[in-house]
Amino acid sequence: MFSRTIRKSILDTRIPTSALPPPFLLPNRARFFNTTAQHVEPPTDGFKASEVATPKSPAASSRPAATSSIPSPPPPPPTPASFSPSVKEQLPLLAAQPSHYISAHIHGRPYLVTQGDIIRLPFRMPGVVPGDILRLNRASSLGSRDYTLKGAPYLDERIFECRARVMGTEAEPMRIKEKKKQRNRRTKTVRSKHKFTILRISELKVNNLEDIEG
Repeated sequence: MFSRTIRKSILDTRIPTSALPPPFLLPNRARFFNTTAQHVEPPTDGFKASEVATPKSPAASSRPAATSSIPSPPPPPPTPASFSPSVKEQLPLLAAQPSHYISAHIHGRPYLVTQGDIIRLPFRMPGVVPGDILRLNRASSLGSRDYTLKGAPYLDERIFECRARVMGTEAEPMRIKEKKKQRNRRTKTVRSKHKFTILRISELKVNNLEDIEG
């Protein structure tokens, strides 16, 4: 009896539909359920719901089928760049004159040398021992008495052959320097003994154009 009274009171206090605000004042979700009729079409005859195939996109249909992975052949070696007409014209004249000089770059520093010169590098070159032969393949200029070739920034290494022999290493006398700071009684003693690498230019030759392009 008590439950019927509660149920009747709830039904009597229900807000009628006419008392609700218009749909455009309701939230988006409430507006959708109050104004839009939900309709679901059944599957077509002769097909089950699980048998309906989804259409393929044009990109997927045009995609080729996966094949077995075949290793691609290695790319061909790059073709060396040909020389300009001015270099082809002046190179034989430069090779014919003796006493060539070259501005070789070693660890980013240029050294203007000829054959037989000795270079005293201001550092100890790592990984070399006396007697090693080094090819200097970076040069910004190469010339003789009347002709000079300049690179941008370096010359083609096929034009010349420059080799240097490692003669050994040298060390300067021990330096002792005292460092002090103002208003500080402490004195710091610094010792330094710089080492150098000695190279000798053993070969400097300008290659002929026939040997380069042949």
